[in-house]
Parts: sequence; C-alpha cells; structure tokens
Amino acid sequence: MQRFFGLPPSGELTQETLAVMKKPRCGLSDVERIGETIRWKKSTLSYRIAGHNLPIPGSKVHKVFSEAWKLWSNVAPIKFRKRKRREADIVISFHNGDHKDGSPFDGKRGVLAHAFMPGYGIGGDVLNSRFLLTLCKLFCNLSVPQSPHTSAVPAPGFNLFAVTVHEFGHALGLAHSSDPGAIMYPSYNFAPNNELQLSMRDVKDVQHLYGISPNFASLVSKKPPPTTPDKCDPDLSFDAVTELQQEVLFFKDRFLWRKHPQFDETGITLISSLWPESVPSYLDAAYENVEKYRIVFFKGNQYWMLRQLKLEEGFPRNISNLGFPSRIKSVDAALHFRSDRYTVFFTGHECWRYNEQLKMMEGSPTPIEQQWPGIPTPIDAAVFYDGSYISFFFCFQSSKMWYTAF
Repeated sequence: MQRFFGLPPSGELTQETLAVMKKPRCGLSDVERIGETIRWKKSTLSYRIAGHNLPIPGSKVHKVFSEAWKLWSNVAPIKFRKRKRREADIVISFHNGDHKDGSPFDGKRGVLAHAFMPGYGIGGDVLNSRFLLTLCKLFCNLSVPQSPHTSAVPAPGFNLFAVTVHEFGHALGLAHSSDPGAIMYPSYNFAPNNELQLSMRDVKDVQHLYGISPNFASLVSKKPPPTTPDKCDPDLSFDAVTELQQEVLFFKDRFLWRKHPQFDETGITLISSLWPESVPSYLDAAYENVEKYRIVFFKGNQYWMLRQLKLEEGFPRNISNLGFPSRIKSVDAALHFRSDRYTVFFTGHECWRYNEQLKMMEGSPTPIEQQWPGIPTPIDAAVFYDGSYISFFFCFQSSKMWYTAF
C-alpha cells in the first residue's frame, strides 16, 4: 500500500501512512487484478440516474454527469446517451452507509463512491455516497464545470465532478492507477480551482480498451494531456529541492519525489498528498529550518511557512517581508545552513544572506559567481545536505547538477 501511494515502504503504520488511509477515496480495490479485456462491446452506452428526492436540482446533477462523460468521449470513440426509463447500461445512484454490496459508505473521511466494471446486471453501475450531494448543497455549489474541462470546487477535497469522472473510468473498465497524476489514482487528490483533465496515463489506458477518438488529434494539438514527470528523464529539471527531516524532497510541477536514506525506492507523489491545499504547485524554492521546525515555500512574490505540516497563521505573505526590495519579484532557490542559522536566497545572478535568528537580511546582495565560483546562474534549485562524514551544497540548473563539499 505504501509503494502504491509513493510513501517510503517501511511496513510500519507511520503518521503519513495513516493520513493517506484517511483521505477520501474510491471504494474499488487497488490490488485486485482486473483483466485487460473487461470492456463494453458497443460504442454507444446509455445511462440513467436512479432514485428521486435528491437534495439538489436534478438538472445540475445531469450537467455534471454530462461533462464527466465528455472527458472520456473526447479521447475514445464512445458515445453516451441519457435515458429516463429503467433499461440502461449504466445506472447511477446515491446511497447512505451500508447499501448491501459489501462496500459501505462511511461519511466524510472515507469511501465516497465506487463503481462496477462493465458487464450485465450491475456491471458498469456507479454508486455514490449521498454525503457528496449533501455537502454540495451546504456549500451552494455542485462543482458544475463553468467551461469545458473545468470545475469549481464547493469545498476542499470534495468535488462531485472529479469523483464522477473517476468512477465513470471504472464503469468503462479502468482499474486504479498508481500514477498520482492520473484521474484513476484511488485517492481524490484533485486540487481546488485547478483545471480537471485526464492525464496521459488515463488517456492511454482508455484508448487501449476502446481505440482513439476521431477528435483526439485536434484536442491534443490545442492542449495535450498532462504527463507525470519521470525521474529517469534525461531532460528532467526541478522547481525546488529541500531537506525534510531525514528525507530530500525534489519538486516538479504538481509532484514531488521523496529520497529517504534508509530506502532504495524514490517514490513520487502529489504535493497535495503531503500538504492538502496549503502548498501551491509549480514552486520556485523551498527550505527547511530544522531549529524552528518550519518549512518555507516560495512561488512568485509570496511565501508560505508551515510548522508540522500545517500552514502558519497569516500566510502566505509577500517576500518583501523578508527584506527583499521591490525589484525582486521571486526567489530562484534557497539554501539553509543549520549550524550557522542563516539562509541564502538566490535571485538571478545575486545571492542574499538572511539571519534566521534576527529575521532580517544581512547587508547587500553579492554576486553568486563571487560567493561560489563556477556555479552557473540563474539556478533552479539548491539544497544543503548533511552527510555522515561530509556536507554538500548541491545546486541545479536545467537537467544538470553541481555540488561543493564542506
């Protein structure tokens, strides 16, 4: 389970493992083998919504479902038709608690929905927790897409549109994916206010079952499906790198890799899986202040400070609060020196020394070339790594890395 979710595979029930277990998720198993040939044998599928007395207008629910089907029909040659009568390939329903299929819904922090693989009878049916609709009603927003492929989120972590797209993937025959960037990832990790798209992994998986939609080429040319970065990509570059306790974290787009000294595997996960909604994607810089038990993130002219994985009150703040002049619009990288209690910030061809004890900049910036001869500028990321016998300063630019021993 830890490997599947990109956690250090310790085999122990760590705090982070418990946090993943408590995340709202799909009720389908992550480990059951699902045959590659489980699919519908026809290209037009019918669906209907079972039950009445929904806590929100049925027209809004139908709109969410229509837009969710559209994401899949845009990439695969499948059409979906809504029906009102009983006979339909896919029946979508809402239930409370135990609904007699062995997978009860357990409310806010558990299983929110599940679906059956294609087939006769209940095959392809989608079952949702009525809690989803109740929550949407409370927040006066149903996550109805405001424009194609986008959705407004009624409350953090719960998005009926995103949940529906995921469950419809199962109804088409897709299993869970271990790719954290995929819609078919078992936990609902969709960030608020982000455009919801099928990932390249989702696209390839559904096209493996059904083929390629005639409109796919034109859609891809306008906006390609997002791809989860590959740690073996020779052109890989990092947005930020930092230590966090015993680990080194490498940030890229919405993702991060976690390098732990006691484990051979370097797992990838979403930034939001560690810091739900607290830390933005596409970071500029990050560093850990061990003495004060804080980790600091930078993006644009703002910075976020967290303590024990929770956002400190009053953040994000403008980087001018740290002492940067108005001409500095962002931070390229940050390098924290534990023993000396100061942090070096890199901006363009300059570096700045920040006194963590006094909470102020020390003097004027100096050229990076003067401080660290031979290091190219501007840099993308930097980290100070304290080894067993020797310490290193690593800096990253594009797909290359430089280091200096201390």
